[in-house]
Order: sequence, then C-alpha cells, then structure tokens
Amino acid sequence: MVQLVGSLRKELADSLSACRVLVVGAGGIGCELLKNLVLTGFKNIEVVSLDVPNVLYTQYLDCVQHTLFVNLRLSVLQVAKESVLQFCPTANITAYHDSIMNPEYNVEFFRNFMLVMNALDNRAARNHVNRMCLAADIPLIESGTAGYLGQVTVIKKGLTECYECQPKPTQKTFPGCTIRNTPSEPIHCIVWAKYLFNQLFGEEDADQEVSPDTADPELSWNPADTEARATASDQDGDIKRVSTKDWARSTGYDAVKLFNKDCLSESLFKDDIQYLLTMDKLWKKRKAPLPLDWLEIQKLGKILEVTGTGLKDQQVLGVAGYSQLFSRSVETLRSMLADKGDGAELVWDKDDPPAMDFVTAAANLRMHIFSMNMKSRFDIKSMAGNIIPAIATTNAVIAGLIVLEALKILSGDVEQCRTIFLNKQPNPRKKLLVPCALDPPSANCYVCASKPEVTVKLNVHKTLVLALQDKILKEKFGMVAPDVQIEDGKGTILISSEEGETEANNSKFLSDFGIRHGSRLQVDDFLQDYTLLVNVIHCEDLEKDVEFEVVGDAPDKAPTPPGAQEDKNVANGNKDSAEPSTSSKAPAEQDDVLIVDSDEEEPSSSTMDVRMESGGHKRKLHDAETGEASAKRQRLDQPLAADEEDDDIIALD
Repeated sequence: MVQLVGSLRKELADSLSACRVLVVGAGGIGCELLKNLVLTGFKNIEVVSLDVPNVLYTQYLDCVQHTLFVNLRLSVLQVAKESVLQFCPTANITAYHDSIMNPEYNVEFFRNFMLVMNALDNRAARNHVNRMCLAADIPLIESGTAGYLGQVTVIKKGLTECYECQPKPTQKTFPGCTIRNTPSEPIHCIVWAKYLFNQLFGEEDADQEVSPDTADPELSWNPADTEARATASDQDGDIKRVSTKDWARSTGYDAVKLFNKDCLSESLFKDDIQYLLTMDKLWKKRKAPLPLDWLEIQKLGKILEVTGTGLKDQQVLGVAGYSQLFSRSVETLRSMLADKGDGAELVWDKDDPPAMDFVTAAANLRMHIFSMNMKSRFDIKSMAGNIIPAIATTNAVIAGLIVLEALKILSGDVEQCRTIFLNKQPNPRKKLLVPCALDPPSANCYVCASKPEVTVKLNVHKTLVLALQDKILKEKFGMVAPDVQIEDGKGTILISSEEGETEANNSKFLSDFGIRHGSRLQVDDFLQDYTLLVNVIHCEDLEKDVEFEVVGDAPDKAPTPPGAQEDKNVANGNKDSAEPSTSSKAPAEQDDVLIVDSDEEEPSSSTMDVRMESGGHKRKLHDAETGEASAKRQRLDQPLAADEEDDDIIALD
C-alpha cells in the first residue's frame, strides 16, 4: 500500500479516511483523479461513469497491464477501479457503470457525500450534476481540459457562481439548405456525411435528409413561390426516392453497386450534384460544384495520391483513395449491421474505425465536389467528434489540482478555494498556473437564483408541446424530467413526467391550450429539485430555422408586459448532429483556450486577462470544459487583435 497521508496533519488525514466522496466520470481526468485520491488517503470513493473502453484513458493506470480488460470490452470504470486498488487495497471503491442522470441518483443520493468531483466531457451531464449539488447543498469541484489547457473551479451554493451562472453559446447549427445544397466549409460536408451514415446504417431522421433541398429560399426571390416550394417539398419529400436505408438494403449494401449507374452513390456524388446545377440561382455568386464520375475515378485508382507527412491519420488521400476507402467502409459496416440482425441500427462513434472511415471518405468526396481542400482523418475526427485530442499531462495536472481544492474544502477553508487555469504558455509573470478568486453567485442565474425565471420568444401557433419539452426544457435548459403547469388560474397540466399522462398533448400546439403572448409556465424537475418560471413571448417573425429564442441573459429582465424587452438574444435553432448531445454541445472556433494573464493582485475569474501572445496573434478565452468563448472574461484595456484566427474545431467537451 502506498499513501501520502504522512504529509497531512492527523485531523485532515482522519477526515479523508472517513469521508465519502463522489467522482463523476472515469475518462482521462477521472482515471488520474482516482489514483490521486487513494494516494492522498481517501478511502470511501464512489464513481459513476458511462465511459467505454479506450486505451487512452487506461494508459494512465498501466494500459499494458489492462489490455485484456479492453479486449474483453469491460468498461473503463472497471479498469480504473482494478488499477487504483493496487495502489491502496484497503480503499473502498464502489463503481456504477451508469449515467449520472438516471433517476436513482437523486438528491438523497448526492447528500450521502461530503464532496462531489466532476470529470465529465459533456455539458448536459455537467448541468445536471451542478443542479443536484445545489439541491443537496454539497460542494462541487468542476474541471475540464482542452489540449494543453485546463481549468478547475469550486462551486458552493450561496458562496460561488454555479456552473450555469454564465450563459454559454448553444451548439452551432447550420441551415438544412446549407448542408444539402451549398456547403462552403469542411464542417458542412462532415455534418452531411454523418447524416448519410444515419440514413444508411443508423436511425433515420427526417431532419437529416441528404438529398438536394428544393425548398431553399435562395431558389426563388418571390415569397409566394418560396412558400409553394416549401409546401411541395413537404408533400413530395424533395427528390422522390425510396427510403435511403431501404434502397441500400435492397442492394445488399453492395459497395460496388453503390457506385454503379443509377444507384445511391451515383445519386449522391453525381446525379444529386447535377440536379443542384439546375438550380442556377444558387451559383450566380458561388463556384458551381463538379459532379464525380465513378468510371473516371476508377481510372485514377492505381495512382497513389497522398499529401502531408507524418502519421497515417494525418495524411490526405486523393479522390481515388477516398472512393476506395468509402467502398471498404461500406462493406465493413454492412457486415456489422448484418451481424446485429434484422431491424438493427448502428450508432455513429468517432472511436469506431469503420464509422470514422465512412465519414472521412464521404465528407472528403463532397469537399472535392465543392472545391474545398480535403482534410485528413485526424482533422475530420476532431471536427466530427467535437473534440480536441486529450493530452495525458494536462489531465494529470488538472487531476492534481482537483485534489488540492478538495483538501481545502475538507479542511473547512472553502473561502481559500480558487478557480485555477492551466495555460499553454507562461503568462507575463512566467506562470503556467493562474489562480483566480471565485466569483459570487449571479443574481440573474436561471438555476441558482432565489426565484429562477426566463423569457422565451416563440410562435405559439407553430410550437408543439413536444418541442417545448424536448428542445426548450431538456436541451436548452438542461432538465431531465420536466413537469409543466400553465399559470391560467386552473392549474392546467401541460406536461407530466409520469409516463402516459400527457402524451396525447405532444402533437398539439401551445396555442391549443390557451398559451399566448404573456402566458407563464411553471416548470418543475423533481429529480433535480428545480423550479423554473417561463414567460412566453409570442413572435411570428423568428429567423429561418430558429424555433425559439431565450430573451436576455437575466431572469429579472422578463418583460412587463412581455414583449417590451429588446435585450440581447441567444438564439437556438434546430440542432444538427455535428455533435452531439447530446449532446448536443457549443462551438469552439479557436484551439487556444483559457489563456490568462494575471495582474499583480489576484484577479477574479470574471475579470482576468484572456489573451496570450504567440506568433504575433492574440486569442480570446474559451472555457476548457466546453471550448466556448467566455463573454465575461475580456479585459477592456487590451482589445483583441484584428487578425485573430479561427480554426475548424467546432466544439469540445
């Protein structure tokens, strides 16, 4: 047994040995954190994680020794537990291979712990744990990394900001017509390729159509014609064809047939493109796409086209190379689907080689068609998976900082806790680690304010109850099981979390229940012990593809009467699957995050400098755990350089 308790005073060492702590997540940070906890003297640790096997994570805890665990497809959580117990066999580690958002992990569950430590990689779970810790009044240590950059902060109810006190940008979305008709950036082609994967092998979604969009408003300058196009598109399903998946199944997912005349790939890479060329108005100010011909590609098949040096994943193939990769990946995925049996579906995973090969090939073929520079598999994985590759050293540093903050909390010195930023390069004071004072709670936070309240702008005649539940309450406001009551004097129940009680309401519009401009909805999530008051503003002129807007960034700015406010808006449209979701997830358009410079006196985490100087460029701050630009942390005395550079990475969690 190896422990470092000798370096701690006896009272603190005894406290560590007796207290129960919860770790959420057993990935890159989580594995390092578990090791650090047992070495420091923590004896009663419970871990909840859904992480799947990945040698990257287990390498921190001797990946060679645990190759067997990975090959047997056991969870990372089990690998981590077995490894950590070798450091301290007397430690009591309880592992739950489960989602922390499941109902059994309720407020009472959280109250069993003196401290909760997050090592998560997605915002939905972070939001949920934040709310559970607030409800249970348990300190939470939040953390995140992004490449060489990292952050640790402490959240304590009534003393500090909660995770949701500062607004975060929504997942970057793209209009359907851009994805289907006029892609102009590599990410558009990558999203299209992920849609295609689902159409062929996964769960089909009508919002993820890959054929040309005949309802594109650019195709007609006459509003009446545009509306007629949209109606025809809804009725005809755009280009008339059988279900993409049914068609592919009818061919037996034969990779060669997919490229033959009059079949899917000809349609995708040739016929569909030729159809787009007939929409001449789209190309008046754009470079027109160039259809791909399978026979012409085959003539290039013997020519090895590779650009770039270094690892295989960092090389860029030619069109012939990607067409062959497309063919091989389709055959592999067909076999995987067949092994699962009739009616089975595949789920796209960036860590699944055949799925990643498919998206890499399809996206690059489409990039070539639309005259974009093709991307390496490594670049596409970073964009398609909404990630910045993890770095072991960064995770190790952040895990160590989590334990240091935990020791302060368990010593009763919460006031001494800090938000700590790990920089990519030293700041002007030659520091890589920059501590900042914790910010107090925001009075306008719609989570931890005394009476949380928001204002939502939407069209009550077009917004379905199901959209209110799934897209607004669950996706936007992070609820798990919302109950909604209309404040109409009758206590009308609009949505119930009890299965079957209000499902009949899902297909009805909000206006069908008397909801109108100025209506108020009381929303309760009993799992999160959270209540939110929603003010409704009826609006009929929202932007295209935007279903609702959250008005302003503060609950106390709800209009009186509703509609009078014209504060800044945070728009949320239809989510695409460039992430996740769960994902959902937020855009990061620069890869340098959490760049902080400290003044002589300790800064607050909301006033710290957010720039670094590297190669003459200055870049603005992004939160390490989400990769989002932080609107609150710019110092006004040094404006951002005009030439700040955007990268292709769109989100990181």
